[in-house]
Amino acid sequence: MFSIPNEKKAKDVMNKDFITLSESDNLGNAIDLIIKHNEREVMIINEEREIKGIVSLTDICNISRKKENYRYMLVSEFMAQNIIYVDKDAKLGECRNIMRKNNIGVLPILEDSKILGVINQKHIRDFLYMELEDYGITVKHIIGEIKEGICAMNSDGIVVLWNRFMEERYDIKSEDIVGKHMEIYLKDTISAKVLHTRTRESGMYTCAEKDVYGLVDANPTYIEGEFVGVVCTEVDITEAKKLSQKLDKAKDRLKYLQDEVKNLSGGSFDSILGKSYKLEKAKEIAKRVSKTTSSIFIFGESGTGKEVFSRAIHDYSERKGQFIPVNCSAIPSELFESEFFGYESGSFTGANKKGKMGIFELAKNGTVFLDEIADLPLSMQAKLLRVLEEKEIRRIGGEKVIKVDARIISATNKNLLELIKQGKFREDLYYRLNVVQIDLPALRERKEDIAILVYKFIKEICKQNNKEILEISKEAMKALQKYRWKGNIRELKNTMENVAILSRGDIIEIDDIPEYILDEVKDNNIEEEYPLDLTKAISKLEVNTITKAMQMANGNKAKAAKILNIPRTTLYYKMELYNIKTSKNGQ
Repeated sequence: MFSIPNEKKAKDVMNKDFITLSESDNLGNAIDLIIKHNEREVMIINEEREIKGIVSLTDICNISRKKENYRYMLVSEFMAQNIIYVDKDAKLGECRNIMRKNNIGVLPILEDSKILGVINQKHIRDFLYMELEDYGITVKHIIGEIKEGICAMNSDGIVVLWNRFMEERYDIKSEDIVGKHMEIYLKDTISAKVLHTRTRESGMYTCAEKDVYGLVDANPTYIEGEFVGVVCTEVDITEAKKLSQKLDKAKDRLKYLQDEVKNLSGGSFDSILGKSYKLEKAKEIAKRVSKTTSSIFIFGESGTGKEVFSRAIHDYSERKGQFIPVNCSAIPSELFESEFFGYESGSFTGANKKGKMGIFELAKNGTVFLDEIADLPLSMQAKLLRVLEEKEIRRIGGEKVIKVDARIISATNKNLLELIKQGKFREDLYYRLNVVQIDLPALRERKEDIAILVYKFIKEICKQNNKEILEISKEAMKALQKYRWKGNIRELKNTMENVAILSRGDIIEIDDIPEYILDEVKDNNIEEEYPLDLTKAISKLEVNTITKAMQMANGNKAKAAKILNIPRTTLYYKMELYNIKTSKNGQ
């Protein structure tokens, strides 16, 4: 049964069989009793058992050297009267401290001024030793069963405690290391550091030989303000660390998967709507090359669906890895390398303590889509070229070479050949990336597909906003088909969202189309109506331009002339020549 540590009181330890004399007794009586009972002190008390003084063996020896007939002298003449005593309920620790502080060998125990017993240092020492021995056995067994490492060393670095966990962890027996300097067995430990700094230290360590991880916490220990050593605890986190590493990789992959789930429906060629010749040609090339490992370069204006095409190629290729899209223009130049290749823990200030997988690791056996490749810094172009050639990477701060097998699809809306001439893009990288080129047509080059896209977007937007599916009039559709769509499919989708949400009826009419689209369509119509006869075309252009200026000036000829940047007389002449009428308030 485990011993229960508790604070003993003076009454529990005191000696009740102490020697007493009265003040009228002589030193001879005191000497005889001391010898008989093998004691060192005699308590001098009165009839009420109140203590009046103490005569010690030391006092008698001192007197014997000065007086010849000392045995017949009264004890009252030589007893110590400045008595230090304690109450019966005083704690044993307090008694010990009082005796040490005052350098006395015996301490009377009183109750209501009457002596009950005495305590001397031997009593305390014997009692504490037995308690300590019993308690030490208990603590040793408890510490041995703790499933954590416990180590302690004194202020000189000598090991004083080494439990069973530490024995198994380091293959060092307690009987071998206890009593010896820590540095003999283990070098550069956290405990050794705390021994010198005397400040708390904690951290994780790795033992490469055993492939184990530990969390160590070392604390300086003080007793009554005095530094006495270091206590160190250690927790085995090997399983937790390995599980954490697996979870980190899973989280990185999961994050990308979550971002891509919403795009799964757009990841096949069937979802790329359109039947125009140029689009079908691009699809056909993409399908043929998707099953290969060749790098693909997609060229097209902004909004033509370069990423959608890339996803379709990846899905059609049946590659087992992930599709990882990267916008090269959105990554700060100082983060390019860490994003592409990843980094080990603690490799730079602000780095994740657990490290991070790079894009190429995440895309193992998958596809990396490098959008806006023209914005890739020259320094990274060289490193990307090396990856494409050697098929391997190394994390920042790491030494391990990691093999990669990711298909590269790059895309841009810029002329890379022109950038090569300007020295802004590497020619060797260009030819590595552009093994197969796919040109995506602008929306204005496949106007026959606009109606298909319009109906699709109307249906999607209405469902998202809980509206009945809208119809669209022929005039409105005709206007959309004649517009040039500089932003291509992205601009068309945003426009249809605006129109569908703001439309008040069940049919999208020409009046629901944004004004800027109608104005451009109108101008395009005017240009298309010009005859091939140059003289007639100029005349028609002048009539249309003067009429428009007069409308803008509300019939004011002076303002219209300023708008047209011609003299007023020329305006009068042209209006009369072409028989252009004006309002009654015209000037």
